[in-house]
Amino acid sequence: MAEEEVNETDITNRLRRIEGQIRGLSRMLEEKGSCEALIIQVLAVRAAIDRVASEILKHHVDQCLNEMSPAEAKSAISRAVQLMNKII
Repeated sequence: MAEEEVNETDITNRLRRIEGQIRGLSRMLEEKGSCEALIIQVLAVRAAIDRVASEILKHHVDQCLNEMSPAEAKSAISRAVQLMNKII
């Protein structure tokens, strides 16, 4: 399996787990789960989404370094860093 396929599969699997976590949050809310438990789950979802963003960025940077000229890669990586700063 190619590295790109592995990365896509990993990201897809992570997103499916996040979907399950969101459904779990909805159930907890419907069942009047405790505030603390809900917040813990929200934080877990947020951390999982951040990890997905990080994986996507890592893949993008790898592509920039391998497929672009140094000037193009520098510009693309700079834009990617700006995007990550919006997440943080």
